[in-house]
Amino acid sequence: MTSAPQITARSWMMVAILGFTWGGTFLVTEIALQGMTPFWLAAGRIVFAASLMTAIWGSLGFRLFSEAPDRSAWSATLAIGALSSAIPFMLLAWGQQYVTSGFAGVSMASVALIILPLAHYLVPGEKITPRKAGGFVIGFVGVCILIGGQAFETTGAALEPYGRAACIGAASCYATSSILMRRLPPVDTIGLSTVLLIIGAAITVPIALMNEGLPPVPDQKTLFVIAMLGLIPTAAANLLRVLVVRTAGPVFMSLTNYQVPVWSVVLGAFFLSEPLPPSLLLAMVLILSGVGLSQYGAFRRLFGKS
Repeated sequence: MTSAPQITARSWMMVAILGFTWGGTFLVTEIALQGMTPFWLAAGRIVFAASLMTAIWGSLGFRLFSEAPDRSAWSATLAIGALSSAIPFMLLAWGQQYVTSGFAGVSMASVALIILPLAHYLVPGEKITPRKAGGFVIGFVGVCILIGGQAFETTGAALEPYGRAACIGAASCYATSSILMRRLPPVDTIGLSTVLLIIGAAITVPIALMNEGLPPVPDQKTLFVIAMLGLIPTAAANLLRVLVVRTAGPVFMSLTNYQVPVWSVVLGAFFLSEPLPPSLLLAMVLILSGVGLSQYGAFRRLFGKS
């Protein structure tokens, strides 16, 4: 797409929904892992989401590109499918065995910082400005304060450096896939969301088989949780993500990564009675200040100020 990003009230609403949804996913994933192995959990949620979205896409006529795509468009679509779900899901599943959960959280917040320079050179209308860069750095500092010192503690595992590299690799996958998605020619949103999930399923299932063998037979509770993970934070959220990236741009979409840790902490306190960290208020002030600073121009346009 060559047009500049269009950030509207709808864009803000979708990003807020995504932040809340993905922030709550960690709680549900912990429940699912009690009855399912990590790779098969990733594969199961993607397969469920792909099956559901394929049925919806089929009922609408299997539309995808508005114009006849060239080979580069198909190659980019395949790359996006691999980089937006399958590869980062597996990198995180493997890497989190050797790093602290805090480091994994910080690595996901780094998506926004990775996207900034990529978008500056590759996406029209996404140039880095001092205000935008400063806002993203302030937000990232807020996330680090929220997660605390555990993010930088060592687990002592021999493979910890490789685990950290896997987590950063997952963040880079998300950043790169958003850039590629924005650069695609005109495309049907539901069709693109579905194709990405189908590609993800085609990659994750064989890898799950190679790493974990046949999946364990899930009990009814685990099956229900996997279905919920496939329906809400995978199928529905993937559709919203495509909408945001294609309309408001990858830089704006990356603001979701600053919300996720906040919602994860708040929901953990509400549902699991986990203690709220004393740094929560300071972290939220920094995160909101960073978002406000980086999106100052969008706020002015939203409220009709020149």
